[in-house]
Amino acid sequence: MKTNVTKYIAMNAVIAALYVVLTMPFGVISTSAGLQFRPAEALAILPSLMPYVTPGLAIGCAISNMVSAFGIADVVFGSLVTLVAGYLSGKIKNPWLAALPPVLLNATLLPLIWLLAMGDAGYIVNAGSLLITQSAVIFGLGVPLHYVFKKRVMPLLNQKI
Repeated sequence: MKTNVTKYIAMNAVIAALYVVLTMPFGVISTSAGLQFRPAEALAILPSLMPYVTPGLAIGCAISNMVSAFGIADVVFGSLVTLVAGYLSGKIKNPWLAALPPVLLNATLLPLIWLLAMGDAGYIVNAGSLLITQSAVIFGLGVPLHYVFKKRVMPLLNQKI
């Protein structure tokens, strides 16, 4: 099959834009430690269907993290966590298992980044909170999104134009 670079770039741009649009309206609650609710994380399961959208997720995360209280550390390392989670999810086709890398990596590594960047001493509280909120978003929104994409969007993306 011939690789359509334009399609891949466009898909990554759309995913990055969606990530930002689904993060920014939530303001502080989407970029703070403790209780972080980021609906855009539902998109983190899409690499299980389309591994090539992983860079779009990381770029959207980087743009969203530019308003984070944790500064450049969150922009760089938070986005790197998203990139690795997307890569790992792209290797897993079962949506319930593909949801695990973003949940577990975000819950364990983001509080560590915050601890190192700002001396935020609440690692266990932040990790527990992220585990709960990430699980709610990714399993509650992301897994259903996976099935909708598989049934409705993937056939459209596979059509020849």
